[in-house]
Amino acid sequence: MPKRGRPIEYDPDAALASARDVFWATGFAASSLDALSEATGMNRPSLAGAFGDKETLYIATLEQYRDAGVAALKETLSGSRPLAKELAQVYARSIDIYLGSDDAAKGCLLIGTASVEAVCRPAIRRVLSESLTAFTAIIEERLRKAVRDGEIARNADAAALAQIAGAILHSLAVRARAGEPRKALEKLAKTAVELICS
Repeated sequence: MPKRGRPIEYDPDAALASARDVFWATGFAASSLDALSEATGMNRPSLAGAFGDKETLYIATLEQYRDAGVAALKETLSGSRPLAKELAQVYARSIDIYLGSDDAAKGCLLIGTASVEAVCRPAIRRVLSESLTAFTAIIEERLRKAVRDGEIARNADAAALAQIAGAILHSLAVRARAGEPRKALEKLAKTAVELICS
């Protein structure tokens, strides 16, 4: 006998993306359940039934954001083009995301919102740490290839350079949210590429 019950009437990925935008705009603490319900088009019981409590929903949005970022970073740092071009594209695309709309610079969801909550919420701290580690590992892998291929010096410390490359991403995110203009962010990114690829 087939199971009864109402079919799922929402798109989980779309609902997470809508919730993500609320968290991204106002942060975890200031994002009300009413605002999340309105954004996702789901009433509060349905939202809770689908995603759990607010923290669980927030973590799911962080993971969705991280997974998309990891996929994009792997694609851009594929090694099919010179390292300098690939790294420059990573920064350019990141700046586009961080600046967001004309209304307000969004920065990075992880750096801008999760870093605030990580202090007192271990589950969020874990996701933030895992995310930063994942991004750094992808950059390090590309830099190791650059060392092998002679794109950068044989004695270059790929692990340390990957940490620097990641730190530049974090700085761009914070600076964008603080209101620095695009030209200043692009100058920082260009300097970082030159430093890492020299």
